[in-house]
Amino acid sequence: MIQSMTGYGKAIRMLGNKKICAEIKSLNSKQLDLSTRIAPLYKEKEMELRALIASVLERGKVEFNLWIEEDAAAAATPINGELLKAYYEQLSQLEKAYGLPLSPITLTPMLMRLPDVLTRTATAELTDELTDEEWDVALAASREAIDRLVEFRRQEGAALEKKFREKVDNIEALLHAIEPYEKERVENIRNRILDNLQKTLGADYDRNRFEQELIYYIEKLDINEEKQRLTNHLNYFRQTLADGHGQGKKLGFIAQEMGREINTTGSKSNHAEMQNIVVRMKDELEQIKEQVLNVM
Repeated sequence: MIQSMTGYGKAIRMLGNKKICAEIKSLNSKQLDLSTRIAPLYKEKEMELRALIASVLERGKVEFNLWIEEDAAAAATPINGELLKAYYEQLSQLEKAYGLPLSPITLTPMLMRLPDVLTRTATAELTDELTDEEWDVALAASREAIDRLVEFRRQEGAALEKKFREKVDNIEALLHAIEPYEKERVENIRNRILDNLQKTLGADYDRNRFEQELIYYIEKLDINEEKQRLTNHLNYFRQTLADGHGQGKKLGFIAQEMGREINTTGSKSNHAEMQNIVVRMKDELEQIKEQVLNVM
């Protein structure tokens, strides 16, 4: 099954009061174009992450983010209660001794601004070094995000494959719709040339020679080879769809070859209804070309 290059995946893993988040998204691109935004704590593992992503995704414009969110309650700066109490007692003594006009409205902000009242010493210090345990969790989140993106790509690829098969079937049906007009076209060409010949010469002519020249002229307009080659390309396109992912470039090349045969058929048609059918075939093919750019 083919895969789309468009996809999105996100995963979250918890480690203590840390929420480790990995997010990845991709769009179509001829090659793998990878950009990353990684939390400083995990920067030393960037090359490992890049190698992991490249081994799985192969193509696409990919953006990968890995960051840390701390639990709000745990991240809040704690208040040093013992020190706050000591400051309050000292200010109360100064108020009594010197008659300072201290009120609860002014006292509370003053206490909170005093040195070391707000401090992180009351909680366990957060390590600045990456531990093996934390990296295992971060790597697991990254793998899960990548897996979700791949699953997204598969779902998009299934939808694309359904559309491609529909468009290929439409082109094939239109190709068969040309056949009834081919004999009519030959007869129309014969009558038109014959009428012009009689009007121009106004005399008898060698009918055998006329038939030979007519056959030569009609052979130049014959589209049987184009029809056969186009049929082969349609079948090859279907076969390539079934071959698996990583077929985007090949499908694009096949679509180009299909376009050549359709264009040649149109230039040889010399019949209004046949040319209308060719225009409809071109429209179906153009939709294939637009979407094949999204195939990995």
